[in-house]
Amino acid sequence: MRGYFGIGVEEISKPMNMGALMRTAHAFGASFFFTINAAPKVREAYNADTSRTFDSVPYYAWPTLDDLRLPRGCALVGVELTDDAIDLPRFKHPAAAAYVLGRERGSLSDALQARCAHIVRIPTKFCVNVGIAGAILMYDRTLSLGGYPARPLMPGGPAPEMSEKPKNKR
Repeated sequence: MRGYFGIGVEEISKPMNMGALMRTAHAFGASFFFTINAAPKVREAYNADTSRTFDSVPYYAWPTLDDLRLPRGCALVGVELTDDAIDLPRFKHPAAAAYVLGRERGSLSDALQARCAHIVRIPTKFCVNVGIAGAILMYDRTLSLGGYPARPLMPGGPAPEMSEKPKNKR
């Protein structure tokens, strides 16, 4: 898979869910993790991050949205349940992206949404917690950019590949 991604949160109401998001980001190979106005909650998030993400993945704690700095060419993608958001299954992920999720007890701020190149939504009946939303998002990125072949038409996995039988030597 070419490109890279980072993932983070704006503020946060439930630090343990953020810890789960950090652990999942580490598992999916995130290039960096970030927070906007959430640094005081990070200490509590360590309790849910059993993989110790910060030992392996760079962490950026931006005190305000104005402090947010992304690499050149990195698209900021908000994840939010808005009427005009793109449904995740119909979204083409940028090769270089920073995904940002909200605080759980509220939406991404209007200022942050305005700064996003794209807003996507997970097509659920209601919002899921930030750890689950991030896992769904990163799984979708892996499926769509990971070079996997199309799924089989019939239920189940692909048919086993037939290999040539070794020829008997006489």
